[in-house]
Amino acid sequence: MNTRRNFIKQTGIIGIAGIVSPLDAFKEIPKVAGLTDIQSSKWPDGTRLVVSISMQFEAGGQPQNAESPFPQNIQKGYIDIPSATWYDYGYKEGIPRMLDNWDKLGVKVTSHMVGTAVLKNPELAKEIVRRGHEAAAHGMNWSTQYTMEYEQEKKFIKDGADAIKNVTGFTPVGYNANWLRRGVNTLDILQELGFKYHIDDISRDEPFVIQVKKKDFAVVPYTLRCNDIVLIEGKNFSADQFLQQAKMEFDQLYAEGETRRRQMSISFHDRIGGTPQMVKAAYELIRYMQEHEGVRFLRKDEIADIALQDKATIKE
Repeated sequence: MNTRRNFIKQTGIIGIAGIVSPLDAFKEIPKVAGLTDIQSSKWPDGTRLVVSISMQFEAGGQPQNAESPFPQNIQKGYIDIPSATWYDYGYKEGIPRMLDNWDKLGVKVTSHMVGTAVLKNPELAKEIVRRGHEAAAHGMNWSTQYTMEYEQEKKFIKDGADAIKNVTGFTPVGYNANWLRRGVNTLDILQELGFKYHIDDISRDEPFVIQVKKKDFAVVPYTLRCNDIVLIEGKNFSADQFLQQAKMEFDQLYAEGETRRRQMSISFHDRIGGTPQMVKAAYELIRYMQEHEGVRFLRKDEIADIALQDKATIKE
């Protein structure tokens, strides 16, 4: 008992004159770095919640015998033919169906495009941009870039971005590494190549600004919680489970958006999010969101521009 009382006394909760308010005691606790900026300002135009949708354009750029829903029991030296058709679905059916859905809903999205996928399906890449969506870079192929030396990685990123620009006429300003696994040099390379933002960060529910090469660089956070490849393929969610989880995410962020800047991210992959039931789920989800006042759907390059221009944006 005495030991406990001595501890309390040392922490300041009990003083010479007796018990003091615990709230007064906690006033003396030093602030922890990183927590002082937790209450950010609202969006500069008064928007309550910004919704950011990703549409991954990867099909056609995958390596031979890439991971798929089929059992990984293909014998060494043989081509996994049915697996390849699963990826083919992404550009034959998935993206065209999603594009029509975005048009019907009146929203614009960001499409993270693998360079080799764009070169294999140039007309589809052009159509994405023609309909007003952002073309963002996603590497030249599915290679692991975090193991690359500086110049090798720089060429890898630039080749992918050049493929997009040469095919679509759109200059990518945003980047997404394969499974978010960038290397120690990636941000320096992106800044050097003229990119404005990256999405390989899930540490916040709003955009923020970091210093790269002593210059501002935007981070537009990605998502694993509202990501079809994680939930549908990874956890075997049904389309209605995905819809319910995303609605719950929206409801909470919308409530928080009354007092602070909030962003909700959702990710759809061509061969997964473009299936009939997932497109139907996306339609119902977005219509639900659109029934709420103060919700804006923005491309990630638009979000990055706001973050970079607004002095109230969190800076790390």
